[in-house]
Amino acid sequence: MTERIDLSKSDQYTLSIRLSADGFSFSIYNPLGGSDFYFQPYPIHTQHSLAANVKSFLAETEELSLPYRQTNLLIHSSRYTPVPLELYEDEQMDTLFYQNLPRQNNEVILCNILGRSNSVVLFSLDKLTHVFLSEKFPEARFFAAISPQIEYLAARSKQGNNRKLFANLHPASIDVLAFDKGKPLLLNTYSIRETADQCYYILNVWKELSYDQERDELHLAGNQPKKELQQMLQPYLRHVYIINPQAEFNDSEASRIEEIPFDMQSLISCE
Repeated sequence: MTERIDLSKSDQYTLSIRLSADGFSFSIYNPLGGSDFYFQPYPIHTQHSLAANVKSFLAETEELSLPYRQTNLLIHSSRYTPVPLELYEDEQMDTLFYQNLPRQNNEVILCNILGRSNSVVLFSLDKLTHVFLSEKFPEARFFAAISPQIEYLAARSKQGNNRKLFANLHPASIDVLAFDKGKPLLLNTYSIRETADQCYYILNVWKELSYDQERDELHLAGNQPKKELQQMLQPYLRHVYIINPQAEFNDSEASRIEEIPFDMQSLISCE
């Protein structure tokens, strides 16, 4: 997609960077619309730390050295916890986070306040990575990868008169988001790879939340194979759908690129 972007106009564009244990990627696009869009994946060394990979990524990727109108940093990790907005207080951020997750050394706790779902997502990032990114992009906004999904799917879940479960598949994990007409019921990321395990976790969530097998809906997203999982689930659930990004995001430039992660597409759509 390089032919559709004019990097001499980078100060008019938004840069969004996604960091994950599965690999890094970034997109550059015009927030005012049009066909200006660029997406690029970046492989990582799985034996190196996140900070070491980020340091190499920043040094080796020429596009990241340009000035941008806005920079977003999307962190895909299972170390996050949602909190109802009415219970959140800034000074209690660390306490709330470690009530739900085991404490780790050398990490910072960040937060996203989500207006559409009336909730807050607390998430962590190791300190050295945070230093590298903050020095390189001092005005950047940090997001947990689950946050734009919550904002986008909370609105999406209000369609119709039934409850909806969404599952976003990654190479080594799965994000599961359950809603009842915009109200989050469950938000979690499970570290699993096999299709049978994905099926087990989805059906377990479905049962625990007392979803209706005949009436409620499951929607599958992500870059991993979804047809096999859909076929495995269909004997148990009547309404199992695969999200088509082009239809979901109104045939936007981003939706035409198969490799772009669903959470990054959600972030772009919520801008």
